[in-house]
Amino acid sequence: MLGFLKVPKNIQPLGDKQEIDRRYRYWRKHILLTIWLGYALFYFTRKGFNAAAPEILATGVMTRTDMGLLATLFYITYGLSKFLSGIVSDGSNARYFMGLGLIATGVINILFGFSTSLWVFAFLWMLNAFFQAWGSPVCARLLTAWYSRTERGSWWALWNTAHNIGGALIPMMMGAVALHYGWRSGMIIAGIMAIIGGLFICWRLRDKPQSLGLPAVGEWRNDALDIAQQHEGIGLSQKAILYKYVLGNPYIWLLSLCYVLVYVVRAAINDWGNLYMSETLNVDLVTANSAVTMFELGGFIGALVAGWGSDKLFNGNRGPMNLIFAAGILLSVGSLWLMPFHTYVMQAACFFTVGFFVFGPQMLIGMAAAECSHKDAAGAATGFVGLFAYLGASLSGWPLAWVIDVWHWNGFFVVISIAAGTSALFLLPFLNAQAPRPLT
Repeated sequence: MLGFLKVPKNIQPLGDKQEIDRRYRYWRKHILLTIWLGYALFYFTRKGFNAAAPEILATGVMTRTDMGLLATLFYITYGLSKFLSGIVSDGSNARYFMGLGLIATGVINILFGFSTSLWVFAFLWMLNAFFQAWGSPVCARLLTAWYSRTERGSWWALWNTAHNIGGALIPMMMGAVALHYGWRSGMIIAGIMAIIGGLFICWRLRDKPQSLGLPAVGEWRNDALDIAQQHEGIGLSQKAILYKYVLGNPYIWLLSLCYVLVYVVRAAINDWGNLYMSETLNVDLVTANSAVTMFELGGFIGALVAGWGSDKLFNGNRGPMNLIFAAGILLSVGSLWLMPFHTYVMQAACFFTVGFFVFGPQMLIGMAAAECSHKDAAGAATGFVGLFAYLGASLSGWPLAWVIDVWHWNGFFVVISIAAGTSALFLLPFLNAQAPRPLT
């Protein structure tokens, strides 16, 4: 990588405890705020296209199958890039890696808004997916570095709400802009916002505590679980850490399989939810998108509950909360499908409930991967499970569009119900796994 992307060498740690405490408190708040804002803007340049889907279909620029193809290409590219960028980000300077990625997605969204050819759309959307993946692994690495094991669930949950705030705002904003000024204007506006946000990240974000002369977070908070993870694999090269704690870790593979199924449900509701509402209830674009907003608002609360519960109720063990929420996904999806009252209020309430339960595992599985791995491989571990997550999400693109065309919305709900039920089975081994990583 370029020199300015490299992590700065550790400087001499500060000696005064009060000064260390002050700087830790200051930077923990500012880093969380910065990565929260940055990731919310990543979501704007990722989901604007989905939010404008009914308007794009109405203008005849694309067919439903074309849109499904773009979604599948995006998710496959994003998943592959997420793993690769996770590996690279573990040795890069977080502020520039994340900031430049966000700027690139902004430029691509602007170009997308000026394009007309399907193949140009496909190329740009795959390129967008490549740079989109520069956000999440960096955030996972910083959350692992700045917040210790027994408190991390709550802090990670706060960051994770960026998904939901971004996901809740973009359908309403994009729907309103698309109705009044056209969907292209919405893509351009999202791109400009991302460029400004990327410049802010390059200015404001910082890397690990050690790069500022601070001790490791586990030592600062005297967190035994975090210190134990920090001392694993001392002396191993980055390549050896990757093979032992990520690629050769059976718990990482199990989490990856579960992530495939959770993301089938999440992406299906996120990408097709507004179309389902507009076709079954005959509502306009803004009203249909408001149901997706309810999905994100439910996820906002669900992620906070899941993170807090895994810290306070299960002392940092993510397994029990993951299983509880996975069972909730199956029940809430079944309610959305089989509810006899097809009114907007009842359907929106079901979208809220599905979001509440989906975003628990969506957050906790990524966090569990970082905690099952090596401290210096958090980006690679979350990137690896993220690869599988978005392979699962890719199934909600063209394959699910085909299912809807052949078996209509009943086929859609059968597929995501099976995915929800099976995901719970893969989480059973984690019920009693306080620190499920291989012994050294």
